[in-house]
Amino acid sequence: MSNCPDPVDLTAALIRCPSVTPAEGGAISLLESVLTPLGFACTRVSRGGVENLYARWGQSAPVFAFAGHTDVVPVGDQAAWSADPFGAEIRDGIIYGRGATDMKSGVAAFVAAAARMVSETPPDGSISLLITGDEEGDATDGTVAILDWMAQSGETADFCIVGEPTSVARLGDVVKIGRRGSMTGYLRIAGQQGHSAYPERAVNPLPVLARVCARLADTPLDFGSAHFQASTLALTSIDVGNPANNVIPAEGRAVFNIRFNDLHNSDSVKVWVEEILTDEVKNTGTTAEIEWKVSGESFLTEPGGNVDLVSEVLTRATLERPMLTTGGGTSDARFIKALCPVVEFGLVGDTMHQVDERVPVADIAKLSELYLAILRRFFNLG
Repeated sequence: MSNCPDPVDLTAALIRCPSVTPAEGGAISLLESVLTPLGFACTRVSRGGVENLYARWGQSAPVFAFAGHTDVVPVGDQAAWSADPFGAEIRDGIIYGRGATDMKSGVAAFVAAAARMVSETPPDGSISLLITGDEEGDATDGTVAILDWMAQSGETADFCIVGEPTSVARLGDVVKIGRRGSMTGYLRIAGQQGHSAYPERAVNPLPVLARVCARLADTPLDFGSAHFQASTLALTSIDVGNPANNVIPAEGRAVFNIRFNDLHNSDSVKVWVEEILTDEVKNTGTTAEIEWKVSGESFLTEPGGNVDLVSEVLTRATLERPMLTTGGGTSDARFIKALCPVVEFGLVGDTMHQVDERVPVADIAKLSELYLAILRRFFNLG
């Protein structure tokens, strides 16, 4: 075990790498230097100015994969921090720093677990690590680039854990087995500008925009499904850009975000919105345009198989069965689902992206032990 990294020490070393997305900050190089002496074949996958790492130990099936990211969000107001955001200070058993929770600790925990596995009880199979530097940014040249490279290189996986901080109250209480889809609509209603004293000479787009927005906000897409909460639509902006109180504007705009469950896909959601839009715009003299940005489709990794394996390992270790959920935002699991069945499991995430982001060091060590136990069960070695 002399070459095996300690998960807490590795977390600290990664925090000291200022890898604010999309900067590599030395984090990918650090992991490469740790994994190569352990027998992992390391491949840098670089695209669009983003550095990613694919590391694999072993040549045969089955292939167990871990995935995570080393990039972090900006520090914000550094003066508001009680510790250096890139200092990895440990105080009263808690490590502080940007990325301490999301998710350099998770990466360190699974790297340490994989190192112990191949050093102590080498499995009959392979372990691969997908580590990106573009999860907190645009997410176009990170995990997607790794998956493109894997497809070109004939690399596969049978099951993957993404080490995002999924736990809520205690380590191991939540495993995410899916995610809602996410899409944003950019709506424009156009009319004809005019004087507010002569509304009959204008075509006011604002009443139409207001009705459309109210109907979108008030009409439920669904009432949930077996593993998902109800889909939601949130208005995030309504903008006219009109500084004059006596001018009917030529147009109004709105932005809304939809989180949709497995009863829909992005195309069916578009149809639903556009039917409402068409109904409200007809016979008003206005016109409507909508542009879409789809961030990801909904997906579900059905319970059973390796999902149950993870659940059983956590139940044995914590004496409580984890909740299998699909809530929250998006993650790189939305891309990995095309490669293999995927779940997300990691630390309690209550301080991620906050000032004084922090995590108990005991939880990092415990997480690494849980990852190791899952590996041993997967390879029938424990």
